Amino acid sequence: MTPNDPTRPAGADGGDRDPSDLLDPMGFGEAWMRTATAAMQNPAGMMEAGLRFWEGMAEASTAAITRMTSEERPAGPIAPGRRDRRFTDPAWQENPALFALMQAYLLSGRLVQDVLAEAPVDDVTDARMGFLADVMMDAIAPTNSLLTNPVAARKAADTGGASVVAGIRNFLHDLEHNNGLPRQVPENAFTVGKELACTPGKVVYRNHLMELIQYTPTTDTVYEIPLLLSPPWINKYYIMDLAPGRSFVEWAVSHGHTVFVISYRNPRAEDRDVRLDDYLLHGPIDAMDVVRDITGQEKVNIVGLCLGGTLTTALMAYLAAKKADRINCATLLNTLVDFSKPGRLGAFTDKASVERLERRMNERGYLDASEMMGVFTFMRSNDLVWTYVVNSWLMGEEPHAFDILSWNSDGTRMPANMHGFYLRSCYLNNELSRGDMELAGQRLDLADVTQDVYILAAQEDHIALWDGSYITTQVLPNADVEFVLSSSGHIAGIVNPPTPKAWYRTGSAHPADAQAWFDASEQHAGTWWEHWVDWMSTRSGGRVAPPPMGGPLHPPIGDAPGTYVLEK
Repeated sequence: MTPNDPTRPAGADGGDRDPSDLLDPMGFGEAWMRTATAAMQNPAGMMEAGLRFWEGMAEASTAAITRMTSEERPAGPIAPGRRDRRFTDPAWQENPALFALMQAYLLSGRLVQDVLAEAPVDDVTDARMGFLADVMMDAIAPTNSLLTNPVAARKAADTGGASVVAGIRNFLHDLEHNNGLPRQVPENAFTVGKELACTPGKVVYRNHLMELIQYTPTTDTVYEIPLLLSPPWINKYYIMDLAPGRSFVEWAVSHGHTVFVISYRNPRAEDRDVRLDDYLLHGPIDAMDVVRDITGQEKVNIVGLCLGGTLTTALMAYLAAKKADRINCATLLNTLVDFSKPGRLGAFTDKASVERLERRMNERGYLDASEMMGVFTFMRSNDLVWTYVVNSWLMGEEPHAFDILSWNSDGTRMPANMHGFYLRSCYLNNELSRGDMELAGQRLDLADVTQDVYILAAQEDHIALWDGSYITTQVLPNADVEFVLSSSGHIAGIVNPPTPKAWYRTGSAHPADAQAWFDASEQHAGTWWEHWVDWMSTRSGGRVAPPPMGGPLHPPIGDAPGTYVLEK
């Protein structure tokens, strides 16, 4: 292959790469310029935003002075959000200087939002600037400094400076070993196969793309129709088998389901040409063939999570086009099928961003896990970055062992061909919803899907917005759908065992407007896991003796969790 070879990936030698890919890979500079231009074209709006800020500052100053000179505690013009835990220490109210600092910070954040609201730009630029503004404001919060964080300052005094020394040690360690970000979990706090992904089972099949795990039954009888779990390959499968008592796999097995799960291999540079077609054919379709050989059942019930749910929906349309009756019912967990409401991810999935990302992927053959994790982490930088800066670097504390964050740091790569196609087909062109997607030689029409479909969304999901997931009820016109809204977010909404705080909402009708559904829905105490078990019990056939673990065609080849999940 020569430097001028037209088949050579763009940028493979570094010479064809757009300089902006290196200087501004997220396109924030362009978004900033567009927003600044729009702001200058609306001087009245900018003046109104500025006046609102200075009026608030005057009111805050008056309240702070009153607190300083008397016993009165007048409220300021602004208060932290209901979920903002940064300013809960009493010092932020009792100390007039800290109170004034908090007010100035919160008012500055409001000013930024007012300016953005008065600078009309396209949706992508607006989302990108909203993301940037949130990240910047989170970064400059007074709680992130030892001098202006009363909790950290108090601990430094109480420990004679020992907490500061420990914090510096943690900072230097993270600088060297964690790419300069604070650790979210202790090193080696969990081991996959011991504390995580430890539901007993066997690997019964392996191909170049995935391993198939069959779980050991724990009930005397099981439902006739087996259950296949289709996780996303953007993360490792064991979010569905997290820890004992918090494992969806364990929950399903304990309620009489014969459970199989797909565990995808972590791709490398040589997998650059793996297509989404391959994930369809050699993921769930190969898995269904093995499940049929082991259980003798022609049909499966399938549960798809996130990207695995998108593929599950495509799979149902593909099988319908092939006149293959292989799926009895489907469950879609925190899944987008229609991508017209991509949320904050829309800031990074416009045409220019996708082209920049494709150039980077073509250099290596894959998208590195760290690139995806960076975006997802800073979408919630308060919770996933600055909380740990305060606790670890300012206060010298070691992070707590938390299973979800351990899983979250165990990332995977994405093949260049597959991921580029996915971004273009779904985020840019919304092809699956519109009936324009083609996989493995078949055009996919969601009107052909006639199975019962359970759709689960999480109210605080920042990746698959719940009202975006709700659109699935509208694009499956011939399916009998059940839409359920859960508490919590994208991942905690899945790891949702019964707890006193859990709740979910259901509604019998599915109007076009998501808010109309919400207003008419009913909230229930408990977890959607319990509701799902009841829904599945009428769609899983009768009870029979458990099938063997593996079979003549597919004897067990190892214990769960297998080998692919351990690949780095």
